[in-house]
Amino acid sequence: METTHSVDVHAMATAARQAAAPWRWPGGAVKNKALLIMAEQLLAQKEYLQTENSRDLQAAETAGLSNAMIDRLRLTDSRIAAMAEGVRQVAALDDPVGEITTMKLRPNGLHIGRMRVPLGVIGVIYESRPNVTADAAALCVKSGNAVILRGGSEAYYSNRAIAACLLQGLQEAGLPQTAVQYIDTTDRAAVGELLRCDADVDVIIPRGGKDLIARIVAESHIPVIKHLDGICHTYVDAEADLAMALALTMNGKMQRTGVCNATETLLVHRAVAATFLPEVCQELSEAGCELRVCPESRSLIPERIPVHDAVAADWDTEYLEAILSIRVVDSLEEAMDHIERHSSRHTDVIVTRNHHHAMRFLREVDSASVMVNASSRFSDGFEFGLGAEMGISTDKLHVRGPVGLEGLTTQKYVVLGEGQLRQ
Repeated sequence: METTHSVDVHAMATAARQAAAPWRWPGGAVKNKALLIMAEQLLAQKEYLQTENSRDLQAAETAGLSNAMIDRLRLTDSRIAAMAEGVRQVAALDDPVGEITTMKLRPNGLHIGRMRVPLGVIGVIYESRPNVTADAAALCVKSGNAVILRGGSEAYYSNRAIAACLLQGLQEAGLPQTAVQYIDTTDRAAVGELLRCDADVDVIIPRGGKDLIARIVAESHIPVIKHLDGICHTYVDAEADLAMALALTMNGKMQRTGVCNATETLLVHRAVAATFLPEVCQELSEAGCELRVCPESRSLIPERIPVHDAVAADWDTEYLEAILSIRVVDSLEEAMDHIERHSSRHTDVIVTRNHHHAMRFLREVDSASVMVNASSRFSDGFEFGLGAEMGISTDKLHVRGPVGLEGLTTQKYVVLGEGQLRQ
């Protein structure tokens, strides 16, 4: 493994800026060709990818990483297939670059509109999940951006192998080879150098834990699109369909626990708590979920079900494992107040048959994704029809929620005239 800093990050950024020049990018057909070849290479090189991935998994086990972290690292057959399918879906999406909108005719005869254009050069710094390498590259290629990728040391061999497959697609399609670059070192100093490349890099997108993102926000000379964590709530309203609420809670928490859109806190209206909590807690416990509960919840849960008393820190914790905090609330307002104080603004869910309650929840909960009668696990670019995603932003500028193609573009004004002079 490369552990010494022998990579010239500033030179990579300069090359990326040159690759990002609009005249270097052909039309959508060529970009799509590159993406489809990338997808083919990911599938064709499955054995190679899994061999390299096994090196990362072995190192992770030796280092004592958590089961959730190891799960994020693992490249199974289905995950490689999903990675390739994500790239194909990006290829199938409409190309946003060059789209002109809101064209208006002014009294002086000028037509003024806005054209969607790439951001330019994007630096992506990420941990754990090797699929980010493919997702980020695909989205940047489709949106006409050059990208510099820096994965975490725990996925070093996996990321490098995936990047090699992607470069094959660029080469065969005739796109600039420096449009997708991977920083081939585990030295943390390389991250600091990338964060100082503000002359050439337009935006930094981090994906990882709080420590990584806090460091990037503190050190970056470049604008950052970020989310710090995913403290997602599911609120079961007094007028919820309890069978639906049970299914959504189980899916939101247990379908995959080590992800940012997993439900971390369950809020239950007092009117249904005595009926709902024994059943949902029984199923959660049988599925291996640890339950951390408020005093009223404890009084309603049968003694045969093991529970722990929730402490203040639980309401502000992204577990990323099979742990769920549970609280009984008196009203929709109390549920929304709890979410306001403890949510990370990622994804919050209400389960209800009351249309008025649903609409209030949608209007008043200030999160990137707000859902009615749907699992929090749907907060995902692929599920939202974006193909792959670059990440999920809990910022409000410049993009919010799953960051897909449109989030990797900006707009410029275009003016069409016939020789008009300003008076």
